[in-house]
Amino acid sequence: MLKKPKMIWFDYGQTLVKEANFNGVKGTEAVLQYAVTNKYDLTAAQVQAEAEKINQELGRFDPAKRHLFQVEVPNHMFTAYLYESLGIQLSISSEEIDRVFWDAAAPGVPTEGIESFLEFLYQNDIRTGVLSNISYAGTVVEERINKMLPNHHFEFIIATSEYMYRKPHKRIFEFILEKSELRPEEVWYIGDQYQCDVVGAKSVGIAPIWYRGAIDMPYEEKEDVLKITDWKELQAMLM
Repeated sequence: MLKKPKMIWFDYGQTLVKEANFNGVKGTEAVLQYAVTNKYDLTAAQVQAEAEKINQELGRFDPAKRHLFQVEVPNHMFTAYLYESLGIQLSISSEEIDRVFWDAAAPGVPTEGIESFLEFLYQNDIRTGVLSNISYAGTVVEERINKMLPNHHFEFIIATSEYMYRKPHKRIFEFILEKSELRPEEVWYIGDQYQCDVVGAKSVGIAPIWYRGAIDMPYEEKEDVLKITDWKELQAMLM
């Protein structure tokens, strides 16, 4: 039995918000509209192919190995290198690049029932926050969450792009405990990735909950964690 928490922290992608399948070429097409110089007349597909090559070299985003990559590369560093190394100059800031690329590459909608669940938590004095493994600028992440969930009461929206460590590294979970000013046994963490979210939370004594309601895909079954597919399930447990 889980002890009722004083605070619940949420993952962002495929937990709070269901994002469409990532399309990097669409994102790059949107960004290239702001190119003032394209020295080699590269297409969006060519630029994205180079981005994917760099990510492979870094070991990022491989679903089977992403939990091993525990230091964040902020997007402003990645895109500065990517575009300038290809002879491309853009007329927009790094934050604007993040916004333009993300909106085109991975539009999203709130997961079903999340607004009602967040309101329930607020009405029952359960604090909330967000911790997301994400390379986009923290201000851009906060802007998107505010747009998607305008009535939220998150005390903190933590993007790993601003704090170096990625889940499942224990330091980023220790960090949110410090921000919460709570003990591990007073906190729950909810996310959609077993290795990053469940294993990471458990490493510091935070109770994990595995949310599996955003993506229609097979999951490897695990017996050491509470699994939910509907926010109403969790609300019922808290009543």
